[in-house]
Amino acid sequence: MEASPKPNFFIVGAPKSGTTALYCYLRQHPEIFMCKPKEPQFFADDICGDQRNVTTLSAYLDCFKEARTRVIGESSTCYLGSPIAPGRIREFCPQARIIIMLRNPIDVMRAQHSEGVVGGSEHIVDFDLALDSQEPRRYRSGPFKGQKVVRLGYRDLVIFSPQVKRFVDTFGHSNIHVIVYDEFAKDARLVCKNALAFLGVSPNYELPVDVVNANRRIRSTIIQDLLRRPPKTIQGLARAFLPRSTRQMAATYLNNQNVQFVPRPVMDREFRKRLERDYAEDVRQLSRLIDRDLSNWITT
Repeated sequence: MEASPKPNFFIVGAPKSGTTALYCYLRQHPEIFMCKPKEPQFFADDICGDQRNVTTLSAYLDCFKEARTRVIGESSTCYLGSPIAPGRIREFCPQARIIIMLRNPIDVMRAQHSEGVVGGSEHIVDFDLALDSQEPRRYRSGPFKGQKVVRLGYRDLVIFSPQVKRFVDTFGHSNIHVIVYDEFAKDARLVCKNALAFLGVSPNYELPVDVVNANRRIRSTIIQDLLRRPPKTIQGLARAFLPRSTRQMAATYLNNQNVQFVPRPVMDREFRKRLERDYAEDVRQLSRLIDRDLSNWITT
């Protein structure tokens, strides 16, 4: 019996560092299969618990059952921050290739906060206050509504040097390809071409490059939560009295009115400098580890 397809490369994070864009680019390549959902999160049960998108091996393998290519991948950004994920991935696929995407830690924290506010896992809208708040976060909507958010905190999320080192120690430098967000933003086509070469597929395939996951700001968290997961009574009434096309048009209109795609406001200069000092040593260690000049991340 032919063995079931299984992934042999992993985009492991960091979050908010271009992983969604890279995932979208790679899945269009005819020699690559990328699974759905984009983030199974299967190997990070230590930091995600039962809030992973995929929690059993059989369900995980089902994500790849339609693969007909030699190069098969997935992208779960929680793997980078998980102490156990590197070992579990290696046990599952000893020859796995690993893509790590990295970004200025301060920008990652800000982007993660914005995503949490929009996505329903963060109720403190002000980033400065949310950063070190010990208030428990609970999901406002979605399948885990009311549950405590099980994730790394903002600060733990971006201590990158030990996270990257775990993967280097587990897989070796030759099986790891590091992408720095600054380079990706500057020349996405070149970065994608280098990633294709690392994966051993044709690097000459011209991948379309579009903006993915632009920053979003919402006018009302209440409206956003209702749009994401309407109460069953409202869903029932809408289905009873409105055709599907009208419901979809109404939902799209309300979402467009409530969500704005805007650049993040400039951070207070002194506050940013304080954060840069907090992460300066880790950035220096990371720079040495990946042999990349990251001095522009820390200006103090």
